Amino acid sequence: MAATGSEKQGGKAYYVSTPIYYVNDAPHLGHAYTTVAGDVLSRWHRQRGEKVWYLTGTDEHGQKIMRTAEANGVSPQEWADKLVTEAWKPLWEHLEIANDDFIRTTQKRHTDRVQEFVQDLYDKGEIYKGGYEGPYCVGCEEYKLPGELLDGEGEYAGQKLCPIHKKPVEILSEENYFFKLSEYGDKLLAHYEANPGFIQPESARNEVVNFVRQGLQDLSISRSTFDWGVPVPWDSKHVIYVWVDALLNYATAVGYNENQAKFEETFPADVHLVGKDILRFHAVIWPAMLMAQGLPLPGKIAANGWLMVGGEKMSKSNLTGIKPQDLTSHFGVDAYRWYFLRAIAFGQDGSFSWEDFSARYTSELANDYGNLASRVAAMVGKYFGGELPESTADGEAEKAIHEGLAKAAAEADRKIGEDLDFQGGILAIFDFVKQVNGYITEQEPWKVAKDTSDEGKARLATILYTAAESLRAIAVLLNPVMPETSQKLWDSLGAEASLGGLADQKIGETAEWGRLPAGTTVTKGAVLFPRLEEKPTA
Repeated sequence: MAATGSEKQGGKAYYVSTPIYYVNDAPHLGHAYTTVAGDVLSRWHRQRGEKVWYLTGTDEHGQKIMRTAEANGVSPQEWADKLVTEAWKPLWEHLEIANDDFIRTTQKRHTDRVQEFVQDLYDKGEIYKGGYEGPYCVGCEEYKLPGELLDGEGEYAGQKLCPIHKKPVEILSEENYFFKLSEYGDKLLAHYEANPGFIQPESARNEVVNFVRQGLQDLSISRSTFDWGVPVPWDSKHVIYVWVDALLNYATAVGYNENQAKFEETFPADVHLVGKDILRFHAVIWPAMLMAQGLPLPGKIAANGWLMVGGEKMSKSNLTGIKPQDLTSHFGVDAYRWYFLRAIAFGQDGSFSWEDFSARYTSELANDYGNLASRVAAMVGKYFGGELPESTADGEAEKAIHEGLAKAAAEADRKIGEDLDFQGGILAIFDFVKQVNGYITEQEPWKVAKDTSDEGKARLATILYTAAESLRAIAVLLNPVMPETSQKLWDSLGAEASLGGLADQKIGETAEWGRLPAGTTVTKGAVLFPRLEEKPTA
């Protein structure tokens, strides 16, 4: 994994985290969707010039992992090692995920700190011993309320099903240790009210608020029927509940109880990205645990929707899992990163289809964006021998482009950097792409080139400089979303030799007109978005 935290003097890092993912199977599109969103957000803030810390990782304890390992004839640790090494880390590298750390819950740096955290709560009287019996979903690693369950049909007739996994729950009865979660309901509600942006989107916030208002039950924080987990430090017959173990990764990964300086400059997360099906753990249990320990709460918990295929949530258990590589091998990694954030409003459910991806790729990436880059490079080559001319004849048309860029850059910065509206930010950038295409169509440089007077030459130079400088800005704005393509465009503009590299271009400076100096060598490089081959058959 690439460690790329940008340096900025002093201050707290902008800390972004994903859920840590169960290693019971290989990652699918849903996992990649959340991780790419976190990567784009992190890259955006790095390109603002901020110090950033981006964390992802894997959740490796619990009954689900243990059973999966047993089914495959290996130990849970061997299974986790295999999946992390052969599936999870390689995919994040493939998708250009620039995370600063990758936490595994089986690492000693994590397990030791989890024991210390829980021991401290126990010593404070926040944890007590008691008994519990209720319906438990191994897939969710969660006790369910009877009212949440579905009535089974067909092969599951007469059984109660988990509403998420659509599989029968198990009735568990065991003596456990409990965290006094019920005492934190009013404190949580007060925090939600004082910080209305704490949970996003609003529909998710309303769901959590209503859930807490109904009254919270104390949380079972240990299990005694299996041993794959972090041992409870004062009672080795129990292991710590996998969700308590997992949630603590956001603290242990940045130095909790180990590196105080690192912890203070990073924790808490500015943005926790989670799937909506695990929102309660992150927006109820995690904040309550932090309150009990006197630690600050995250700035924002953002729940993304589900990716749907054929009306079903994408998951391995529903057999709708699709490997990201199935798409990147056809469309390319950058197009993959762009498509899901472009096509689906973050926070809402969205449907994926091969046909929609193909149509958007051809229309927006190949025709609008890629063709613009090719046309401009070709004309600079044809009319000016590949040397970017100076702009000396700006008029109203150019003023409109300058204003359009300023608007696009400001809107994209607000929507992506602050609102997590990736779709809106990308659309703002592509509105500018369309504006530049329209500008070239209206100015007709191929006709202006026939005017060999000084005025005609100056006008042609201005048109092509305006188009090339617009592409410079587009490359900067799209760099967090499509880093490989942006670098290719940057290189074709000859920008690197003069400007010191793409990293020196800050989001806030994008609209400063004239950052691409005249005289650079513009080359027509490889096509940014090649024509798609026929859809592969199964």
